[in-house]
Amino acid sequence: MKIEHDRVELVGGLRGGETLGSPIAMSIENRDHASWLDRMSPAPMPSTPEPVTRPRPGHADLAGGLKHDRHDLRDVLERASARETAARTAVGAVCRKLLAAVGIDVFAHVVAVGGVEARVEGVDADELRRRSRESDLSCGDADAEERMKSAIHDAAHAGDTLGGVFEVVARGVLPGLGSHVQWDRKLDGRLAQALMCIQAIKGVEIGVGFGAARAPGSAVHDAIHYDGTARRFVRPTNRAGGLEGGITNGAPVVCRAAMKPIATLKKALESVDVRTKEPYAAAHERSDICAVAAASVVGEAMVCIVLADAVLEKFGGDSMRELLRNVDGYRAQLGEY
Repeated sequence: MKIEHDRVELVGGLRGGETLGSPIAMSIENRDHASWLDRMSPAPMPSTPEPVTRPRPGHADLAGGLKHDRHDLRDVLERASARETAARTAVGAVCRKLLAAVGIDVFAHVVAVGGVEARVEGVDADELRRRSRESDLSCGDADAEERMKSAIHDAAHAGDTLGGVFEVVARGVLPGLGSHVQWDRKLDGRLAQALMCIQAIKGVEIGVGFGAARAPGSAVHDAIHYDGTARRFVRPTNRAGGLEGGITNGAPVVCRAAMKPIATLKKALESVDVRTKEPYAAAHERSDICAVAAASVVGEAMVCIVLADAVLEKFGGDSMRELLRNVDGYRAQLGEY
């Protein structure tokens, strides 16, 4: 939420602002946590906090309580909270620096909130990146953004929440990241898992995604051309989203993730107390109305993490100079293909 202004403190793995090769340690102190020590202290507490026994539909509360045999569901809901993604975003920022060194840029933008969809077809990638960075909702369509804000306002007054869709674009990705030889090394699968594991994400697609199932092959696959001047293979379209056979093909990597509406509702849904088994309205913790723009930042981070891992897997090296030397050698190899 906007009331939180936490900052990252780098506490290990660097010297003088430069990485040392050892693990990079970062600390994010949540100042709001002090208000919860009477319920969340790791040390024994003077009195037993009031337990949370009414699971919220759409959350991990009940499933986690059943799995771990916990009847105070706060033991589940706090660890399942999307606050955990602050750590992923911090790690993603480090990965972004590595990717930038090899010419890869990653950005996200919101393409839908509720039933409102952005229209950004034909917008240049640099312009789309600029617009989304300047937008309150990370949306590249100013008209759609205003309608999205109205939809969020209406949902708030109705005690409801909204989901949506965001898209992550990675430009400058060399062909050859990932693999076709083992299922767990396919880069599209790794990207899908990384996005799907973000809280509230219920669907992931790459390129035209589910649209490919409703179109003939001639309208789905990307033709291959050769640019003699640039000495590289190119595609006039990018319906594959930059990946073929689990391997990057040199086109921008494009992933989309669908986020369900936030499950904590002021207009609470029906639930059952796990101790008494009596019906109740679900418990309500503080909640936003729509977090699609925030989720897009986490999506950026996860794509950065996966791509950085794939870059190191492909090119190796124990220093940045060695890594960049290996990348340059591979670029030369591609030019000779």
